[in-house]
Amino acid sequence: MFFPVIMAGGSGSRLWPLSRQLNPKQFLPLADDTFSMLQATIRRLDGLDAAVPRLICNEQHRFLAAEQLRQLGLEQAQIMLEPVGRNTAPAIALAALQSLGEADDPILLVLAADHLIQDVPAFHAGVHAALQLAEQGKLVTFGIVPNRPETGYGYIEKGVAAGDSGFVVNRFVEKPDLKTAEKYVLDGSYMWNSGMFMFRASRYLEELECFRPDILAACRLALAGGAQDMYFTRVDQAAFTSCPEDSIDYAVMEKTADAVMVPLDVGWSDIGSWSALWDVSGKDGMGNVFKGDVLAQGTHNTFVHADSRLVATVGVDDLVVVETKDAVLVAHKDKVQDVKKIVDQIKQDGRHEHINHREVYRPWGVYDCIDSGPRYQVKRITVQPGARLSVQMHHHRAEHWIVVSGTAKVTNGETTYLVTENQSTYIPIGQVHALENPGKIPLELIEVQSGSYLGEDDIVRLEDVYGRV
Repeated sequence: MFFPVIMAGGSGSRLWPLSRQLNPKQFLPLADDTFSMLQATIRRLDGLDAAVPRLICNEQHRFLAAEQLRQLGLEQAQIMLEPVGRNTAPAIALAALQSLGEADDPILLVLAADHLIQDVPAFHAGVHAALQLAEQGKLVTFGIVPNRPETGYGYIEKGVAAGDSGFVVNRFVEKPDLKTAEKYVLDGSYMWNSGMFMFRASRYLEELECFRPDILAACRLALAGGAQDMYFTRVDQAAFTSCPEDSIDYAVMEKTADAVMVPLDVGWSDIGSWSALWDVSGKDGMGNVFKGDVLAQGTHNTFVHADSRLVATVGVDDLVVVETKDAVLVAHKDKVQDVKKIVDQIKQDGRHEHINHREVYRPWGVYDCIDSGPRYQVKRITVQPGARLSVQMHHHRAEHWIVVSGTAKVTNGETTYLVTENQSTYIPIGQVHALENPGKIPLELIEVQSGSYLGEDDIVRLEDVYGRV
């Protein structure tokens, strides 16, 4: 048995406007209409002798990650929270240190949450080959057999054979220019660097101790000063913030004498851009990929994602069109790498469209800001069965709640009562209140806020089952 470690950090800004800071690409159903990238990564482990996966994610994504694990029946899976991003070497060190306290030097399979793998049986065969090498004390990386010259990936040059299916790593190569990438593909000895690994926890920590003892020391302090909160492992913020930033490639894999590579030919993609998603998606006879409500005339080799309304295209070629409730992207397929520049401009302009969608996920459910104006805001709120909002009050706004479906248990000052479909209630400014769904179906309600200030920071939480401040 091995322990899967799934790294779910990152913002996926090149997939804006669908990927946002608080809902990045790993939590989105990009290549699958049913499962997110994270959920697909976990489901890919079915059939392997794997323990329950451990997730590493940013603290601000904790409830989104927990909900997606719950949907897969993995409510008890451990989620390690990073207060800040420090790249892959420290993240994997935290997982390795924690796993040593739970098992007798387990083998870790380190995966990214946002990769697409289309040939799952071939992936399983690669994992079995890597497992044999990891049991021998090797640090295994997976190299993707390239199907084209690619300047967006690093490469791994394979050396002599190591076991039946692996090779000694000759060297890691930075992202090349096109001419060099073409030579690599023709040579046949170079694989794309996938960022997936397998090794014993102790071997990784030994090599980290040798080459980056400062990282290991900081991670030990961060874990020792942390705390367990439900299924979340919180590390010490000050200790982890002081940890140096480095990737596992630079910190360990490029320096160790025990690096080996297992080649994978599995239909792999990191879905790093809209053109990459177009590449791996099923296309119509005109080379188009349409998702959502789309009408097209004279359109070729185009990707259209319609999230909330009809999108129509006429006489266009090689475009990417992505519509969400609060933003629309139109880009040429050859220029989608520059989407990140739009995100940078949004940040510089002090806007918020890079942070979240109009729909905002909370541990109890989701809300959608459907209208707003001077002194008022209207939200559609969904509360999951058995979930509850915090006991709270507001200094600057009053709220009207109208139940659309389900039953609400409302605490309004000293009084607690039920509000059912087509009924409403009023929460005055300054009143302590709470909302709970005691039923078996989702609670849907419309909230109308009115007052001089309607920001989310006008919430004074007095009690919260989810540990939020």
